[in-house]
Amino acid sequence: MKTIQKQAMIFERRKARIRAKISGTAERPRLAVFKSHKYLYAQIIDDTKGVTLVSTDSRKVVGAKTPVERAKAVGVDIAKKAKAAKITKVVFDRSGYLYIGKIKVVADAAREGGLEF
Repeated sequence: MKTIQKQAMIFERRKARIRAKISGTAERPRLAVFKSHKYLYAQIIDDTKGVTLVSTDSRKVVGAKTPVERAKAVGVDIAKKAKAAKITKVVFDRSGYLYIGKIKVVADAAREGGLEF
C-alpha cells in the first residue's frame, strides 16, 4: 500500500473515532474545524437539528499574513460571532487533525474570545 493511501486511511479512522464520541446539542453545539491546503474553516453546528449556527473562514481575514496569524483570526472571529448568537459553550471537533499547530491556535483563540470547551 502506498504511503499516501495509508495516511489517508489513518486520518479517516481517526476522524470516525472522534466523531463517534462528539455530538453537538442545542446547549453545547459542535465547533468543527476544517483545514484545506490554502484556507482554514470553522463552524458551529447543532447536530440535533442538523444546522450550522455560525461559520467563518480564513478567506475573510484581513491583515493576517502567516498561516498561524490567520488561524488565530479565525478563532477570534468564530468566538465573536458565537457570542453574538448567544453561544458560550461548545464541544471542539478537530475533525481528525492532530491537536497541534493551526488547530491548536484556533482552539486557543476561541477560548480567549470567550468560548468554553
